[in-house]
Amino acid sequence: MKLRNLLSSCAALALASLASAGDLVAIKAGHVETVSHGCIQHAVILVEDGKIVTVGKDLPIQRGIPVIDAPDLWVVPGFVDAYSRVGLEARGSSEFNPHVKVDAEIFARNDEFRDALEAGVTTLGLYPAGSGGMPGQACVVRPAGATAQEMLVKSGSYLLFVFRSDARSKKMLKDAFEKANEYVEKEKKAREKWEKDQGKKKDDKKEEKKDEKKEEKKEGTAAELQDESAAQEKKDEKAEKTDAAKGYVPPEADEKVKPFLDLRAKKLRMLVTLFTAADWLHFSQALGKEDIGYDLRIALTRDIDVWEVAKPIGEKKLRVLMEPEITTVWGTLRQRNLPAEFVAAGAKLVLLPRGDAPSIFKNWPRHVGEIIAAGLDRDVALRAMTLEPAEMLGVADRVGSVDAGKDANLLFFTGDPFQATSKLAAVMLEGRIVHGEVQQ
Repeated sequence: MKLRNLLSSCAALALASLASAGDLVAIKAGHVETVSHGCIQHAVILVEDGKIVTVGKDLPIQRGIPVIDAPDLWVVPGFVDAYSRVGLEARGSSEFNPHVKVDAEIFARNDEFRDALEAGVTTLGLYPAGSGGMPGQACVVRPAGATAQEMLVKSGSYLLFVFRSDARSKKMLKDAFEKANEYVEKEKKAREKWEKDQGKKKDDKKEEKKDEKKEEKKEGTAAELQDESAAQEKKDEKAEKTDAAKGYVPPEADEKVKPFLDLRAKKLRMLVTLFTAADWLHFSQALGKEDIGYDLRIALTRDIDVWEVAKPIGEKKLRVLMEPEITTVWGTLRQRNLPAEFVAAGAKLVLLPRGDAPSIFKNWPRHVGEIIAAGLDRDVALRAMTLEPAEMLGVADRVGSVDAGKDANLLFFTGDPFQATSKLAAVMLEGRIVHGEVQQ
């Protein structure tokens, strides 16, 4: 009865027309899960131009500012799905295409984006299709917009590598970095040649000036001649620096080599899909001493045995992506909560929906609630659906927590979002109520 009255209260007035982009609005909520700095009770969030201005407990609200009054609701950041094929239809391959970007597949008018948004997923990391190899680079989108460009938040968020413990996968990785080494050596020789040519030109100019001075008969005091000479030297030095800055153009890197140069420069991350413990061991061996940023997606298959490498993965403080599943050890009745095990080992956790269907998005918090009940820390679980994937995708400056300066992507629940009885009352995207209703 209480829940029914609460839902009825939430449906009192839709603020879609009120809290539109560009408006100033205050949100009063009973519980605000900031993720970055804990839960604030009796909180006020001030939103302007689609951004969070401030958040705090019992903050004063200036007269005349519209107020969303939600004293019985829980507010959490919009969910971030870091590994999704929502709205994408093109089929991939198992080839080596690290330069291909999934951006080209986005069709803005696909209704699947709206379904995801209405379930509380306000940020999506879309990955290129492929059952093996390196199918390409992922991107980050907001699930709303009239065009693909309007939806795009970030291109090239990670390079996907579907790794298997076989010779082909290892050779693919080693060959890629070897090609990067060849380019580095080529670029080094090109620069040395250019610098040598610049030095020769500089020497030639000096010789020309000496000859000119011999031919010219200058009049004036020694001091005047010295000042003139010093001024000319400064002018020549400035001209040489300008020529040096403009003159050298490095050789163009092959489009399939550039992603690996970006990996080394920490401009790009790699997401490695693993299926077994052996995959991790073989990947580590193939990677060798390469210093790149990478995360691990662990596919929870029926014969999974990755708990055997949880300790070395945790010791490296790596980030692991998993679905919220309780798995059973093959051939036994023993159950394992792998997300909780990897967190206990020291790994960072990103939780993924069990699929891309609207019903799965809708039940994502409930599925996470099941592994919380089985031992996963609740705060870790909430971070694994919000701030951790945002950091992985490189968009934590915009989304993932309730903090000043970030997009006002907020979800309004009738209770703790991980409780089966709680309902999603409304979704706010960048300051606009795009689904559901809340009370004014």
